Amino acid sequence: MTTTDTKITLSESDIPTHFYNIAPDLPTPLEPPLHPGTKQPIGPEDLAPIFPMELIKQEVSQEPFIEIPDEVRDIYRLYRPSPLYRARALEEALDTPAHIYYKSEHVSPVGSHKLNTALMQAWANKQEGVKRLATETGAGQWGSALACACQLMGLECMVYMVRISYDQKPYRKVMMKTYGADVVASPSNLTNAGRAILEKHPDSPGSLGLAISEAVEDAAGRDDTKYSLGSVLNHVLLHQTIIGQEAKKQMEIAGEYPDVLIGCHGGGSNFGGIALPFVRDKIKDGKTDLRVIAVEPGACATLTQGKREYDFGDVAATTPLLMMHTLGHEFIPPPVHAGGLRYHGSAPIVSHLLNEGLIEAEAYFQGETFKSAIEFARCEGTIPAPETSHAVHSAMVHARKAKEEGKPTVILFNLSGHGHFDLASYQAYLDGTMDLNA
Repeated sequence: MTTTDTKITLSESDIPTHFYNIAPDLPTPLEPPLHPGTKQPIGPEDLAPIFPMELIKQEVSQEPFIEIPDEVRDIYRLYRPSPLYRARALEEALDTPAHIYYKSEHVSPVGSHKLNTALMQAWANKQEGVKRLATETGAGQWGSALACACQLMGLECMVYMVRISYDQKPYRKVMMKTYGADVVASPSNLTNAGRAILEKHPDSPGSLGLAISEAVEDAAGRDDTKYSLGSVLNHVLLHQTIIGQEAKKQMEIAGEYPDVLIGCHGGGSNFGGIALPFVRDKIKDGKTDLRVIAVEPGACATLTQGKREYDFGDVAATTPLLMMHTLGHEFIPPPVHAGGLRYHGSAPIVSHLLNEGLIEAEAYFQGETFKSAIEFARCEGTIPAPETSHAVHSAMVHARKAKEEGKPTVILFNLSGHGHFDLASYQAYLDGTMDLNA
């Protein structure tokens, strides 16, 4: 890389051949998930009705690296490796001594990092003869990714989309339907969980926890269907580590190593994808000065305000109990525009790392994040998704801090999605109709 290069690219041969599994490298082991009925550690046979065995094995694996199937890796070639950018225009606008880099996952066919795990999950289900996948989606990025992956793998797809996002983001529905998926607003009349909420709260805006309940119920009730989750679980974060692995190679080409590493956090897949390969450096290689920061919305501040305890992943209390930071499985978050971050819990791995002091957490309200997202767009050209605007804002906060301290700082963050289908959110900010403190 020359001193004036802006974009750092890798060849298709540099696509990782293995996913990185942090579980065996953790200083202390993860607490096991518990059966929702017996409250005892859950076994593979308990998960088999909703997940294929390959993903169950990955969920509990103690192998540090798990091979990526050739068929999946071949499809990754459509958009991987994703580029790493030096945000030179933003650095100039902030007048900061910091060097700001961002890994650009918005270049995938669906516009976000979510396709990385969607393809692997669809492949694993196809190998076991599954014909149909059911899932939930908040802002629609995960639903779009699974719809695309199912189409590429020849599976049917059913998506329960959180009602407020279903209304706010109509073109996400169009995208999913273009890929051949069925999409309904959650809560819906299709499941017992949905009907129960609608009976009590006919105007419910929905939540990810509730949409999960509906998708799990759908999958458990059909022999041809399995459930697919876009975040939180170990195997999902595992699949996303291709982001961080590529970023490490690209930072080496740049001749730098991050002082501050940032990702937005809802359930944990985006943050885990960029962070876990670097956290390995902290654990294994003594990179103790590296700050790794998960950034969440102030309106749903799970890591910064939630308790770390066993809780259900869904409103209906049907999923295994996970040890995680949580606001309570019945928590219905305010309808903030960063729909993909409106989750009451967090990935057990991320919660564990926070508890171990290996990562940090920050929370910001959408008035701050949208202001920074617009400044970023006007400097760098890309309009960030509302979710990833939290990472953008945090990067700018730390770049300004570097200026105040006169300290050269290398900042790396994950630009995990574009805002092309979120322009109504930007309009609300620009028109002054957005609740800035949500």
